[in-house]
Amino acid sequence: MFNTSYSLEQLNAMGQNNMLNHLGIEFVELTADYLVAKMPVDHRTKQPMGLLHGGASVVLAESLGSVASFLSLPDPTKQTAVGVEINANHLKSAKSGFVYGKCTPIKIGRNIQVWETQITNEAGDLICVSRLTTMVIDIK
Repeated sequence: MFNTSYSLEQLNAMGQNNMLNHLGIEFVELTADYLVAKMPVDHRTKQPMGLLHGGASVVLAESLGSVASFLSLPDPTKQTAVGVEINANHLKSAKSGFVYGKCTPIKIGRNIQVWETQITNEAGDLICVSRLTTMVIDIK
């Protein structure tokens, strides 16, 4: 399903000088079936009450789904994928450590893709579930 010729180093290099780098998001596992990234729960990703900001969870989920969508394209020199809708259910809070997002496909179509990301804490507790829809478009 995924083009696994990309290395984690290449995926992490794509995150330099943008929001992924700013929030400390790092891709840590890529298989043929899923993509995993981790994000610290620290001053960059917490809300004023000291808990993981829901928006940071959404950034993690959209980043994972967008990269997963890119990795599923037959020829990324001719097409790209853009996000068209995202939702998130915040199920539990996190105060420190890292959270891990695991992104898997729900549907990979020619024009529309739907991705699910489950975000867990270091103990494996489910923090957030998100669904991202992307649209595959031709590069002109």
